[in-house]
Amino acid sequence: MIDISICICTFRRPLLLQRLLTAVFAQNYNQECLEVIVVDNDVHRSAIPVLNEFKKQFHDRLTVLELGESNISLARNAAIGVARGEWVVMVDDDECPAQDWLHYLLATQASFNADVVFAPVLPEYAEGVPPWIIKGQFFDRRRPVSGTPIDDKDARSGNVLVRKSFLDQLRTSSGAGPFDPSFGKTGGEDSMLFRQLHARGACMVWCDEAPVTEIVPVDRATASWLLQRSFRTGQLFMRTELAMFPKNQRWHRGLWLGLRAIIQLCISFVLAIVLLPLSPLKGFSWARICASQFGKLNHFLGAHLHVYGD
Repeated sequence: MIDISICICTFRRPLLLQRLLTAVFAQNYNQECLEVIVVDNDVHRSAIPVLNEFKKQFHDRLTVLELGESNISLARNAAIGVARGEWVVMVDDDECPAQDWLHYLLATQASFNADVVFAPVLPEYAEGVPPWIIKGQFFDRRRPVSGTPIDDKDARSGNVLVRKSFLDQLRTSSGAGPFDPSFGKTGGEDSMLFRQLHARGACMVWCDEAPVTEIVPVDRATASWLLQRSFRTGQLFMRTELAMFPKNQRWHRGLWLGLRAIIQLCISFVLAIVLLPLSPLKGFSWARICASQFGKLNHFLGAHLHVYGD
């Protein structure tokens, strides 16, 4: 009987996918109760050679799906749509877990009777990443104590265990599945989903003993990439926040959030300018906050950055 469905969406990362699948199939867990579902979201099918090799070895325990349209929401929905387990685990194709990863996720779930268990994603810096990026800890994330309740603000899909029955309750207007396809090019589909689960009363907790590592390539370890990510995070915060309100209440909430973003933008801009010559890392942190506030305001113009697909 399948208890756990590990869902992986991949896009043009065959070598990293190979590393991830090797670690997944080496888990200290009853492999007969485990299935792995991989969705190749690349129209050129770049993952198929790697997947065929694993398919020869693991047969029915590996399900391979192909999705021609580059849309992360549709890819996630496709994987969840065929999942047979009581629990769905989502992990990204550039991540890699230790051998006891599943054990700790499930142990935390049992200890707290949780519906969702989040765990750390630790940066693994590629060779050539500038020292100031590592020192600034810009890719580090908050790590609370195991069992700490998590709300939608800290929710991410990179390393998470979710009760499948909760996912089955969520259907977007298109009927495509729990992840909204309108976020499929921009990202933010995971934030939207966990906002909805939190609103439905799902018990969401943290497990600090089940980290995965995530490759940070050189092309992401730049000031421009980090500022753009902060800008996009601001856009997606405003978009998902307003989407949770009835249409007749969004203007009021949007006005309040917009005014707050203007104030925070002005403050962070001044602090960034003042601190950059004195303490570059602190100054850059404030520059990222400034970019995030600008992204929130930019949301009202209706144009959003696309980060998935060609």
